Amino acid sequence: MKRAVITGLGPITCIGVGKEAFWNGLRAQKSGIARLTAFDSSDYNAHHAGEVRDFNPADFFPPHRLKRLDRYAQFSVASARLALEDAGLVCSPDDPQPRSGVSFGTALGGIAGAEFQHAHFLKKGTRGVNQTLALQVFGGSAHTNIAIEYGLRGVGTTNSNSCASGTVAVGEALRYIRDGWADVVVAGGAEAPLSPLTFSAFAIIKTMSQWEGEPAARACRPFDRTRDGFVMGEGAAGLIVEEYEHAKKRGAHIYAEVLGYSLNNDAYHMTSPLPDGAGAIAAMRDALADARLRPEEIDAINAHASSTQVNDSTETMCIKAVFGDHAYKIPVCGTKAYHAHPLGATGAIETAVAALTLDRSWIPPTLHRDAPDPACDLDVVPNEGREIRARRILSNSFGFGGINSCLILGQV
Repeated sequence: MKRAVITGLGPITCIGVGKEAFWNGLRAQKSGIARLTAFDSSDYNAHHAGEVRDFNPADFFPPHRLKRLDRYAQFSVASARLALEDAGLVCSPDDPQPRSGVSFGTALGGIAGAEFQHAHFLKKGTRGVNQTLALQVFGGSAHTNIAIEYGLRGVGTTNSNSCASGTVAVGEALRYIRDGWADVVVAGGAEAPLSPLTFSAFAIIKTMSQWEGEPAARACRPFDRTRDGFVMGEGAAGLIVEEYEHAKKRGAHIYAEVLGYSLNNDAYHMTSPLPDGAGAIAAMRDALADARLRPEEIDAINAHASSTQVNDSTETMCIKAVFGDHAYKIPVCGTKAYHAHPLGATGAIETAVAALTLDRSWIPPTLHRDAPDPACDLDVVPNEGREIRARRILSNSFGFGGINSCLILGQV
């Protein structure tokens, strides 16, 4: 069976753009969440977000290209570029690559950009609408624009599996490498959901934090007894998933190997997990089986940890069911308090966190966990990161619609 390794990272988040800025943001142990500034949220019950303020599209695209890309597509292509550069791969449409492909994920695609265009339409009619709107609104603009930009003629797909999309994208890249479809896959996820209607849609169903206090960053409090909902964010992460011998031959730096992947569905409810956690439990066990590992061989977990009451306690219960006594011996971090929850991009961002944890022997903390919750009684690395010699990490993503997906990364 062919092996798949991660050789490039390209995160775009509210704590840093690019691998080193992102890592420095993690090591700073400070959240990037703040009061929302993209629009007036005073009429909503949620007011905070993880906005990417250090991203300048002009650093990545010429003016004529920018006209054809909404913010979602900009994040997608820019994260791919950062990952390719980090991996030391030079790709160009002048030299098409039939053995290189793209596997991306998003929950909402270009819907927020379309919302802004609709506002122009109401004021000026069709004359006010971007002429390339039809090409921007669909989710597949992520992988297609990446493929066009870099001449990647192999497998190409953008999945839309809610908050698990980025994880699924990396997992499918593993399958493409294993099955011999590609030597290199640009995998990841992107999301740009911060628009009034899109944001309010989640506020209406009361899934987001209604925090009103200071500091604003405490709106996201994974595993904390006072947690009251997730905080929406934006951003992306591109990862280069490469066939091991291909990477070894060119002397690439390898952050981690993708050892296992799983995907299933609760088939229960659009927003609530199965009360007994059967779907999440099966997903973790399936990933372990795919990686041919025993539970006690996992050294750390990057939890989904969305900072909602039900999710965090259910995930804790599921981890205990899978790992037994070992669950209390391994650190379980939730990093959404750093970078918020950019929906379909989150799993890719958290895969990058796991890869860097393996590569640099330091696990980031779960920020803002000040009030212990008896229902979340694992070692959640509260507030202070720590040195760790981890060989294998499990990363969980559990999304709306009951979609459960897990990845296992390991040192080579």
